[in-house]
Amino acid sequence: MALTPSNMLPLGTIAPSFELVDSITNKKISLQELKSPIATVVMFICNHCPYVNYILTELVAFAKEYQQKEISFIAINANDAERYPDDAPDKMQENAQKLGFTFPYLFDETQAVAKAYQAACTPDFYVFDKDLRCVYRGQFDDARPGNNIAITGASLRAALENILAGKAMDPQQKPSMGCNIKWR
Repeated sequence: MALTPSNMLPLGTIAPSFELVDSITNKKISLQELKSPIATVVMFICNHCPYVNYILTELVAFAKEYQQKEISFIAINANDAERYPDDAPDKMQENAQKLGFTFPYLFDETQAVAKAYQAACTPDFYVFDKDLRCVYRGQFDDARPGNNIAITGASLRAALENILAGKAMDPQQKPSMGCNIKWR
């Protein structure tokens, strides 16, 4: 596992469309079906990454909080499930049910969606406005395994609060850091 930073998709980029199978319901779902009229958070996560697992309980609570404010959350796993069987769809479903995901957990089997988003690591976060333009990409917060910083979601929270308040987004955004996506 190489510690890898986000690629930082250019701000203003239109969210690449997709249609992927939700590991929870086993149904195909598209970005158009999932997007919010306020903001949509697309996050690349997986089951086995220690950086994801470190924040996951707080991330689920965070998503529930902002879903009440009509912000949509979409989790995508693009890891090679053959080489990393813990990231296979059945394990994704198990993990999502165990942790009480209130958002879809999609499997990007071909890895085409991850490539379109220029995703590099898990976790990797993107926020798109009502027009599906990228207004934030980067980290959840400064917490990492072993650095003793509280998990708050401060970076992502600031971005979502700016959207909700109609304020301009700070263009200075910190990349996420985590395990590299396990490419085929």
